Amino acid sequence: MNAKNPVPSTPVALAEALATFDELWSPRIVTRVNDYDVRVAKVAGEHVWHAHDHTDEFFLVLDGELRISLRENGVERTVSLPRGSVLTVPRGVEHRPSAPSGATILLFEPTGTLSVGDRHDEIPGHVDATTGHALDA
Repeated sequence: MNAKNPVPSTPVALAEALATFDELWSPRIVTRVNDYDVRVAKVAGEHVWHAHDHTDEFFLVLDGELRISLRENGVERTVSLPRGSVLTVPRGVEHRPSAPSGATILLFEPTGTLSVGDRHDEIPGHVDATTGHALDA
């Protein structure tokens, strides 16, 4: 994958891609599908409460367990996603991912989507506010 062609012409091994970086909450773009990024990230601790006003957000847990707290209709709840589980957070729903014991995840969202959403709490220093980094960056 490069700037001229953002879609790799060879298979991407996710384990190898994840081995190229250590930063937490700092997603890497492994490929693109039409106008969507496929991103992988290492996560631990808590992210920030945020919402994406114009897009859903898809999560796939590759390893570990991810918890996602959701605020909908004045009610707060937390769902647990063990390895192999998926969840789509609907657009506009406030959510906060967390992984007390750490996890690796795959995200699927429109290219240019900010990792901290359109609306968010104050961003802690351990969370990278990004639209995704190139895998080789």
